[in-house]
Amino acid sequence: MTPKKYILPLLFSLLLITGILIGNWYGSNYSKTKPLPSLFNKMKEGDNGELSFSLLPRNNKISTILSYIENEYVDTVDLSVLTEAAIPPLVEKLDPHSIYIPAPDLQRFNEPLTGNFSGIGIQFNMINDTIAVINTIPNGPSEIVGLMPGDRIIMVDDSLVAGKNIPSDEIVKMLKGPKGTTVKVSISRRGEKKLLEFEITRDDIPLYSVDVAYMITDEIGYLKISTFAQTTYNEFIEGIDKLHKQGMTRLILDLRGNGGGLMDPAINIADQFLSEGKLIVYTQGKSRPKHEFRSSSKGICKEDELIILIDEFSASASEILAGAIQDNDRGTIIGRRSFGKGLVQEQIEFKDGSALRLTIARYYTPTGRSIQKPYNEDKEDYYSDIHDRFVNHEFENSDSIHFSDTLKYITEQGKVVYGGGGIMPDIFIPIDTIGTSAYFSRVRNLGLIYRFAFDYTDDHRTQLMASKDLKSLEKYLDKSSYFKEFIAYASEKGVKPDYKEIEISRLIISTQLKAYIARNIMDNDGFYPIIRPIDKTLLEAEKLFDK
Repeated sequence: MTPKKYILPLLFSLLLITGILIGNWYGSNYSKTKPLPSLFNKMKEGDNGELSFSLLPRNNKISTILSYIENEYVDTVDLSVLTEAAIPPLVEKLDPHSIYIPAPDLQRFNEPLTGNFSGIGIQFNMINDTIAVINTIPNGPSEIVGLMPGDRIIMVDDSLVAGKNIPSDEIVKMLKGPKGTTVKVSISRRGEKKLLEFEITRDDIPLYSVDVAYMITDEIGYLKISTFAQTTYNEFIEGIDKLHKQGMTRLILDLRGNGGGLMDPAINIADQFLSEGKLIVYTQGKSRPKHEFRSSSKGICKEDELIILIDEFSASASEILAGAIQDNDRGTIIGRRSFGKGLVQEQIEFKDGSALRLTIARYYTPTGRSIQKPYNEDKEDYYSDIHDRFVNHEFENSDSIHFSDTLKYITEQGKVVYGGGGIMPDIFIPIDTIGTSAYFSRVRNLGLIYRFAFDYTDDHRTQLMASKDLKSLEKYLDKSSYFKEFIAYASEKGVKPDYKEIEISRLIISTQLKAYIARNIMDNDGFYPIIRPIDKTLLEAEKLFDK
């Protein structure tokens, strides 16, 4: 290897190790770094014939190195390329939730938090290597021009997409785009011999974070939040208002699977349940003084009984909300131990369209506990913690969970709560294994339940769409032979029937089939009420209200 080939890897390694001062990103992209001759001397040949070096300054080392590379390296280099490669390893040395987002990815990262994106307004899935429209967003661009559930998209603009094994994320990129731009799609529709062409003008498409709000009984309402975005609080208020009008006095708030998002919606929602002046959460960091968030007098749910459902995937903002309710003795938390993310990120954006989400503080629940689980430089260990909990039987038995007494806190009413690794529920509900079998595991893991539900919907769409409400839809399905048809379908896909095991899992399989079919017709308003009879945690919450 020539000396020339040694220099760049050496300097690049130094780049990775020393890191980059984030402040230097605000004004420029380093590719325009100017020479700094006053900061260093060029290497020169000493009296003994060896090379001698002057010391580089200790402060702002990375800027000096980049300037040195730009001005003195033997070949022309693109410093922006080096910088983009160097930043991620730098940030990875911090904590599991600080992250650098390159410019091309920023919109995708921000969409779940902003609550909307620009696109054509469809839900789709890849069925037999073809884009199948599951649903169109009501009053969205696709519905307006005439796209229908069940349509297959064959071409996007002039590109053939059917049968090309194109990844779903690439399809999304083709269909999404700036508001006001157009895209042409050619679709195949059942009953039509020729392809139908539609020109669709992209528009803002809402991303809903409240999946459903409906009444389980005359008094018990159920509301599920899937993430915390800018629109979540308003969606929550709309859902609560609807439930109150239907007579709700008891609420089951489902945060299972909710990985968090923005803090403010979680704080504002907690405010709805607490009397004035109660501490909801506080944040504190090395450079951020303690900042408390307290409840106001404007809560609209202060008289409602409350149960919150959590599991191992409830994180961050979900834990802020659950922690505020638990520590203030305001409601009951049931389920399994939450994820354990107690770090607060702040996002700064740069002129080139990239961004950095940097952890700037920790948050603490009202009793003063941090629920952040331990972490080190090995991020794989951090995220495999969920798998470790499963292996250690934590999902089955709360006795396998051990907290240090140094992390014990006491609420005003004397309840013991713990920090240092997620929110431990007041009532533990183990994972439900009743009704599972080898047959069920195979059809589930192969995705056959979901795929059959789509095909069945496709074949019976006219009859299903004729249903006036959920009860009539269920009545139609109960009279049909969908379960028998599924067994034959699974057999064709290589899962031969084992009728003993099928009988063990009949309730789970039939309920999931009905729920997915209903979702294809009525979205989540159809799915959640039908799946309820096999949701053990939800059923236990309902029973708890009666005690």
